[in-house]
Parts: sequence; C-alpha cells; structure tokens
Amino acid sequence: MKKWVEMGLTLSAAALVIVSFLTLDAKLTPELLPQAQPVEKGGYIKWAEFDVPDSAMKKAMKLDIESCEEPLHLDWLEMLGYLGAKYGGEWKRYKAKDMDALVQRLRGGESMSALTADMKYYDYYHEVYQTVLGEFVGYYDMERESDVLPGETFVETQYGLKVFSPIASGYSYSHYDDFGTSRSYGYSRPHLGNDLVGSIGTPIVAVEGGTIEHMGWNQYGGWRIGILSFDKKRYYYYAHLRQKHPYHLGLEEGMAVNAGDVIGYLGMTGYSTKEGANNMTVPHLHLGMQLIFDDSQIEGNGEIWIDMYDIVSFLSQKKSKTVKDEATKDYNRIYQIYDPDYQDYITAEEGGASPPGESEAHS
Repeated sequence: MKKWVEMGLTLSAAALVIVSFLTLDAKLTPELLPQAQPVEKGGYIKWAEFDVPDSAMKKAMKLDIESCEEPLHLDWLEMLGYLGAKYGGEWKRYKAKDMDALVQRLRGGESMSALTADMKYYDYYHEVYQTVLGEFVGYYDMERESDVLPGETFVETQYGLKVFSPIASGYSYSHYDDFGTSRSYGYSRPHLGNDLVGSIGTPIVAVEGGTIEHMGWNQYGGWRIGILSFDKKRYYYYAHLRQKHPYHLGLEEGMAVNAGDVIGYLGMTGYSTKEGANNMTVPHLHLGMQLIFDDSQIEGNGEIWIDMYDIVSFLSQKKSKTVKDEATKDYNRIYQIYDPDYQDYITAEEGGASPPGESEAHS
C-alpha cells in the first residue's frame, strides 16, 4: 500500500515516533535532544519535525531577499538553522529581536561558521530546514502585466518566493494546526497533514514543481494526487479532491508540473470503499509534506511527515491567479513562472509533457 492511508501511512514506526514525541513535555531542552533526535545514524537524518513559525520564516526571507545583491547576503536558512540550534528546536522561545541580534553580529563582521562552531546541532537543524525550504526562494522568471500597456504581459527576472499557496488566488479558506490529532476511520492513527477548509470546486495548485508520482482513488484520501519535488526531497500529498472532475484534464502519472499550475479541485471525497463517494463531513483539502533524506524513507516505517500549518500560512503571501476555460470547465493559471529547476527537468526529458495551461511558446 503506497502512501494512501490519509497521509499515506499505515500505523508504522514513523507514525508511532511522531505520536510518542507529541506526548512529551513541550519544554524540551538542548540536553534532551540526543535522545529525541537521531541525527547521525546511518549517515542521514532519521527523524525531523518542523515548527518554525510563519513570522520567523517571513522575517528571515525578507532579510535574504533584501540582501541578495549585497556583499553580505543573509542566507535565510542559515539564520533559521542558527536560531533552531539556539532554541534547541523549541521555537516557542522565538523573539524577533534574536534574529535582529544575529543580523547585527553578521553585519559586524562575524561569520556564520564562527557563530555556529560550538553549536552541536546546528548542522542538523540547517539540513532539516534546507530540506523543507531549500527550493522555496531563488531566482526565477515570472510573467506580469504591463503597467504601461493594458492587457500586455512581459517576463521579469525576480529573486524571491517561487512557490505558491495551494489555494488559488481569489478563493478563501480556513485552517488550524491539526497535525497529530487522532483519526479513527479504518483504524486509529494520527493526522499527518493540514486541512484547508474551503468551497467545493476551488482550484488547487501545485505548491512546488515536480513529477506526479500517484493519482487516483483511495478510500482514505478519496481522489488524491502525489507530487515529488524535482530534487526528490519533498513529497506533496493533496487529498479529498472533488467528486466529479477532481483533476485538471490531461494530468497523468509521470508528468511534470510547475509551481502554481492548477492540478485539481477541492472536494470532500474519501472515507469510503466506494469510489467517488463524498463521505467527508466538510469540504477541504488535506495537504501533507513528506521529507526524504534517504531513498529508504520513501515508503514504509522510515517515512517522515511534517506539520505544514505554518508553511501554509507562509505560502499565503503568494497565490496563483487563474481563469476558467468555459469549453473544458478547467481553470488555468494566468501568469506563467519559469523556474530553472522545472526548465532543466523538461530540457532533460525527451518529449517531456508541458503542464496544463502552459502556452506552446514556453513548452
């Protein structure tokens, strides 16, 4: 069975690790970390969590973007890694002034390598945050509407956030931090994702570009789709899609999609052995992210799923604008993004299929 029990897990050791950790005292100290976090067993990370607050991510990213062309480029993931190690992973201790103090020291001439030399777990936190967020910020080309010629667009090179909210622009949703809460349909297990409650038919877009690994029906997730990032470090799981017309037409397993492409539509399918059944009580998108530090973690007891609540909040600052095609009843993105990772993948794949809604000029 491949990843399709709600978040794609059986009640494996990976799930049990998460559940047992959630029951621990939230006030973990750095001294307890060696027991709580297997860092260097077998040469790769065996367990990780992500609880960096939205506010810290936004502040660190802003500093990174503003300094991208300065002699001292403030790397947002290095700064988050430093603070993660400083707090012993306990981000409830976060204060913006701590990041300000770090920036002041860096701009004062101290190097990150010197500042972290005695931090035993800096490498661990930096690698975890790099795996989660490493492809979120960078250079890319993006279509935008001309300020001078109405209706005309042009392509502009930008440095910044190159991933998108899973909910298309113009559509509302609500969510709360429900990671780890119990689920009982079929068997008892923790909820390993974030539920975004919205209206049936809301266009769902790819957070990040990647390849479609799985599509189709499962009694737990209903109509669902799984996308693996191009660097093969993040697996995104989108579940409970619409009963009829759940996916953007033309999508199939093995196809590459770009960040911000419409991939499906919000619904309430699942929790039934009958294919296509609407057995969820509330329409919502179940969104999950699996981290992959080693191929052995792709499936089975080593799977690592993280809390996406703050990530979803962070992504809300960038949404893909869409328009409905009355002939197909599908929604397509209006403005294209040209991410080097996607372009490199398509170039490398002979006859690689273009994502839905992309113009022939950029296929």
